[in-house]
Amino acid sequence: MKDPILTRVVRALERVPGLAAIVLGGSRARGTAGPASDYDIGLYYEPAAPLDIAALQSAIAPLVDDPSPTVTPVGEWGPWINGGGWLAVGGFKVDLLYRDLARVREIIADARQGRISMNYQPGHPHGFCSAIWMGEVAICQPLLDPFGIIARLKRECWPFPNALKDALVTRFGWEVDFAIENARIAARRLEQTHVAGCAYRALCCMAQVLFAMNGRYLINEKGAVTEAATCPITIEGLADVQGQVWRDIGNANYDCALHRLTSLSNRLRAISVHHPVGNQA
Repeated sequence: MKDPILTRVVRALERVPGLAAIVLGGSRARGTAGPASDYDIGLYYEPAAPLDIAALQSAIAPLVDDPSPTVTPVGEWGPWINGGGWLAVGGFKVDLLYRDLARVREIIADARQGRISMNYQPGHPHGFCSAIWMGEVAICQPLLDPFGIIARLKRECWPFPNALKDALVTRFGWEVDFAIENARIAARRLEQTHVAGCAYRALCCMAQVLFAMNGRYLINEKGAVTEAATCPITIEGLADVQGQVWRDIGNANYDCALHRLTSLSNRLRAISVHHPVGNQA
């Protein structure tokens, strides 16, 4: 482990009771991070032997820049982002995120069979798709995995399951046009906020479909549309059109924004004909 921040984090946390595995996630795990990117650290635990939060608090105290750092109890942030801490280490932002291994195993088993859910979660305007947990395991870099738990789960995530691809394309594909039609209704009433919200949902649903068609896990909606534009299977000009949509909505030019979104939807539908549900991307 060459990264000094990660070395310090693992050394500080590795003896915390209940900690079954430590992983690096997010952009740094995917290899897309910049020099100032956050560190997303997943802390996996078994619910029968949960994290010792007091010990975790004590372990991070000499590690972090803030003299009074705080980590939450398990479950503090809801059922999907179920706790952790926002820390600073050596001038870098380090986010700790708890993950219940029993629930992660259930989600992976469901996703492999094409069973997914979309859930309300603060910090995720489009919602938290249950398959994110599977994608986190698939993409993460294990930093501490003494029992091989993460290594075994990773084998369940690759290759990208065809049933999951089908479920994602079906679940999000229909909503693109539905969101655009809702935006059209809001536009007639000059409800700019609702138009923007519907446009966001339409674009995020397009990203979900494109990620699935390409056999990629979408683990964060931030930047997802821009990343989807770089996939081998994509909508030509997606990134540019996205920017034009937001400029149109900002200028209350709703007809133009909706025309652009409809054009994107039509092109996505055409792509789906060549990459139908049921075939691996």
